[in-house]
Amino acid sequence: MKTALITGASTGIGKQFAYTLAEKGLNVILVSRTKEKLDRIADDLKKTYNVQAIVIPKDLSIEGNAQEVYDNVHSMGFTVDMLINNAGAGTTGELLEKTVEKNHQQVMLNVTSVVDLTHLFLKDMVSKGKGEIINISSMAAFQPIPYMSIYAATKAFVLSFSEALHEEYKEKGIHVMAVCPGNTETEFFNEAPDAIKAGKMRTSKQVVDTTLRGLKKGKSSIIDGRMNVATSFLPRLLPRKTVTKISSSLMKKSMKN
Repeated sequence: MKTALITGASTGIGKQFAYTLAEKGLNVILVSRTKEKLDRIADDLKKTYNVQAIVIPKDLSIEGNAQEVYDNVHSMGFTVDMLINNAGAGTTGELLEKTVEKNHQQVMLNVTSVVDLTHLFLKDMVSKGKGEIINISSMAAFQPIPYMSIYAATKAFVLSFSEALHEEYKEKGIHVMAVCPGNTETEFFNEAPDAIKAGKMRTSKQVVDTTLRGLKKGKSSIIDGRMNVATSFLPRLLPRKTVTKISSSLMKKSMKN
């Protein structure tokens, strides 16, 4: 049986990945900060799908915790066939409204943990000559977003990083892919500003189904939802200065409301 490791597995898209993959017969390793939520999900997956569901409670915004996750997996004798870097966070407001520590944590979670976990598990996959890595980016990756500057920048990093690694490692049997969801019915978007909530909300299941279709087609990146695909072209057609001004205006109105 193959094994998938999912970060941010306690809610939303990460939780849906756990259920969808367990239904397909994969063992799952669930990583998140909240042990109680993970335990409930793991118990349900074991009973429902008769798979192994391992819980590793870790805050990936803390330096060194990615390495601890990797070490825990190996100490339990598991080999990860599919890595899903889903954990992420975003804040709203001017940069200086948050502390240096808060901004640092966001970069650590959205970027550093993705790089570290990818590096650690990728070398094992290369040794086997096969493996899949899914990195959750965002529609925010396609343009700068004032007042969500760190979030948009980190998601742009995830998209670029994933597409580059796809090309580097595809001939070694490794499939790396970035997924760019838009508005999705998750806790993250429940608290997100209205300015980034354009169009109809998608479900976590739709995002996961889109991801698995993209894997089958060998894509380096994929956008969830036809409307989001169409929307992604706008920032590419307009000057970046114009796109940034539009984003800034929408965010200001949203924050006032």
